[in-house]
Amino acid sequence: MAVKKAQMMPTFIYEGIDRKGAKLKGELPARNMALAKVTLRKQGITIKTIRQKKKNILEGLMKKKVSTLDITIFTRQLATMMKAGVPLVQSFEIVAEGLENPAMREVVLGIKGEVEGGNTFAGALRKYPQHFDNLFCSLVESGEQSGALETMLDRVAIYKEKSELLKQKIKKAMKYPATVIVVALIVTIILMVKVVPVFEELFSSFGADLPAFTKMVVNMSQWTQKYWFVLIIVVGFAIAAFLEAKKRSKKFRDLLDKAALRAPIFGDLVYKAIIARYSRTLATTFAAGVPLIDALESTAGATNNVVYEEAVMKIREDVATGQQLQFAMRVTDKFPSMAVQMVAIGEESGALDAMLDKVATHYENEVDNAVDGLTSMMEPLIMAVLGILVGGLVVAMYLPIFQMGSVV
Repeated sequence: MAVKKAQMMPTFIYEGIDRKGAKLKGELPARNMALAKVTLRKQGITIKTIRQKKKNILEGLMKKKVSTLDITIFTRQLATMMKAGVPLVQSFEIVAEGLENPAMREVVLGIKGEVEGGNTFAGALRKYPQHFDNLFCSLVESGEQSGALETMLDRVAIYKEKSELLKQKIKKAMKYPATVIVVALIVTIILMVKVVPVFEELFSSFGADLPAFTKMVVNMSQWTQKYWFVLIIVVGFAIAAFLEAKKRSKKFRDLLDKAALRAPIFGDLVYKAIIARYSRTLATTFAAGVPLIDALESTAGATNNVVYEEAVMKIREDVATGQQLQFAMRVTDKFPSMAVQMVAIGEESGALDAMLDKVATHYENEVDNAVDGLTSMMEPLIMAVLGILVGGLVVAMYLPIFQMGSVV
């Protein structure tokens, strides 16, 4: 229900006069007309006219969604404003004016309206759970309660920037081979539909049996020409079924998480990324003054993998019974010895957050190196695959001509 309310918050168009007598007009997201009027009066605006903005269905469909990058930029800009001594409400206005995404601007103005209406910053963020997770809200709440909101926002901004950078590195590693494979398939289909039929007509005039390899390619070409629409439907249905199963079935998502860790090439990259996320999240929450048990609960969800989510929740149970974090991590047998040793040093020296931060930095660098290495390794492998696909088709088409030349 909270998600629905946040998404359906109306916008009001107003005209009025400020304290200096200057005419003003603008837009303000608010739950209702009464709250919008109260918010404007608190800002010292005398309202002349105010009305609810009508929703444009086409505009709503074409509106750009709020991305995690938008949230990261918003957090960093807000942290910078508050560090410079700009009041929170004014910071919202300045940040909103500089945002290019209208959807994100609407969210920021909605948060501003909530804060002006008397809600806390963390409470306002919780009105938008689809954009601000529980970890984000908890850290902001901790900053508000301790009176160090600007410092906490800076920590949250660093955490979001590191997380986004890590995500981009993973996407980079996955995107390159996927793009090349799609291009290879498109080229193969074009050759099958347009090029092979030309050679097929030429071969029919030979009056001799074709080599087995050529026959296979010609038969594949004939099938592709005849049933290309079936191929498109099957591929489309398979993609849709995969996405739907991933969305609806927890068992299927869990299976994918386990498979990702066992993948022959990408498994090590996924493993290092999870360790980096675990360390970075735990370091940020613990440094913010969040109790270790609560911090572990937030960290479990941030791992984005069911295997490590279960492992972290088991660690939380062990820590709750009085065990040290290093022992609980070692028992799970899911964490590298280097990470466990660094946590042990952090616990002994009383600098757990600093040690976890070093672990996170190390594994983020490992992910960066792994992505570069993977890209270098994939390039010749992809060229070989392309060579086999395209070269195989070329050889199949010219094989009868070579045989005919040898007979002559």
